[in-house]
Amino acid sequence: MNSSPNFIGAMIPAKPETNFVLRCADNAMILGQRLSEMCGHAPELELDLALTNISLDLIGQAGLLYDHVQTLEKLAPNADVLALTRDQNAYLNCLLVAQPNVDFAHIVLRQYLFSTFQKRQYEALLSSSDETLAAIAEKSLKEIAYHIRFAKDWVLRLGDGTEDSHERMADALDCLWRYSGELFEKDSVLAAAIDAGLLTDFTDKYEAWQIEVVALLAEATLTPPDDTHMLKGGYQGHQEDHLGHILTDMQYMQLKYPSLQW
Repeated sequence: MNSSPNFIGAMIPAKPETNFVLRCADNAMILGQRLSEMCGHAPELELDLALTNISLDLIGQAGLLYDHVQTLEKLAPNADVLALTRDQNAYLNCLLVAQPNVDFAHIVLRQYLFSTFQKRQYEALLSSSDETLAAIAEKSLKEIAYHIRFAKDWVLRLGDGTEDSHERMADALDCLWRYSGELFEKDSVLAAAIDAGLLTDFTDKYEAWQIEVVALLAEATLTPPDDTHMLKGGYQGHQEDHLGHILTDMQYMQLKYPSLQW
């Protein structure tokens, strides 16, 4: 694919390696933005601080990755323009991270599914031929360990809690499980990144990931829906409307005041 303008101030990645790193950045950015919506709205102060800190961790990871994308291919005048001014279908995040904050059950289950995947993906980056990418992964894994611990504890508490909390968690699982298959999808971009030595093939960890997750869900008295049709397309830019609502808030300042300097 040749680089050509298709959104404000930025370009489409020409290299699959750049495309892959941009996916990682978009995953972290969009989930961080989604969690930031909960600032001041969590069930209690301690949870408000926890969700805000996870959001900041993810946006910090995204910032490092967007900066690194710019060293691989100069896609935009700067990383802020790249992160904040693209059209909806130019974002390459998985569909899971843009799912709405329906309630606290949806939030913690979404986080658990994503963070346990992200752990395996970033572990695969530790031996990357790209030293900067390996260093970002090493730093991020320390944060991801906390994200998993936080989300895991709450999935257990809510799933095996009151009748109401169990029903809410079961509903969250029914809604979100269909997005989990995309996390380990091995398409041509990922295959090329693996061949280039950017990371090892983590997609072979999908079965182990499922076993781990299903075991936790069973402990929480929850069962994933049978024969779920997995929804995919986010990594190829085929985004759902949920992302558009996120971008409306996230992009306002950059689009209203281009090249804004603080």
